[in-house]
Amino acid sequence: MKLSLLTILLGAGMSVPQIYGLACPKNFTVTARKFPRNYAVGVVLMLLATGWFLWLVNNEPIADFAAFKKPMLIGFAAVGIGACVFVRDFLAVRGLAVVLLLLAKLMVDTGRPHLGQSPFVLVIQVWAYVLVLAGIWFTITPWRLRDLIALATANESRVRLTSGIRLAFALFILLLGLTAFRGM
Repeated sequence: MKLSLLTILLGAGMSVPQIYGLACPKNFTVTARKFPRNYAVGVVLMLLATGWFLWLVNNEPIADFAAFKKPMLIGFAAVGIGACVFVRDFLAVRGLAVVLLLLAKLMVDTGRPHLGQSPFVLVIQVWAYVLVLAGIWFTITPWRLRDLIALATANESRVRLTSGIRLAFALFILLLGLTAFRGM
């Protein structure tokens, strides 16, 4: 994937919930507060993460583990599906955490070849490492996301403020994809 396309997709994808937060802060608050314990969303996120991880492992040329690749894929699939069955508490947060880790890998891998071409590539790289930290933190302590959501949605003005800040960042990322990363 090209860096420009990735940043355009990231910026546009991140913009949508922020626009919703600015336009309908009460509905955004209700939806956001339900997220951490939303089992259906958790299953979707965990299965998405499991599929994405299996695809990465399957496409990885691991010469040392070639003989074990099929059992590894079966084991990883069992862990992902098993999490949906046996780890129901905060499954949405755990699924999101794994998706964040995989997204960070994509961001780092896509941006790494262009590090010398533009200093703005560091924005994507640093953001990726922030996502890694968030993914690790939310995997270990998933209730922290619930607490952060409660803090960010404590009142309507706070929802608008935090949504506005995230929207500004998303538009900056989108702008980078359309300008500084064009052709990359």
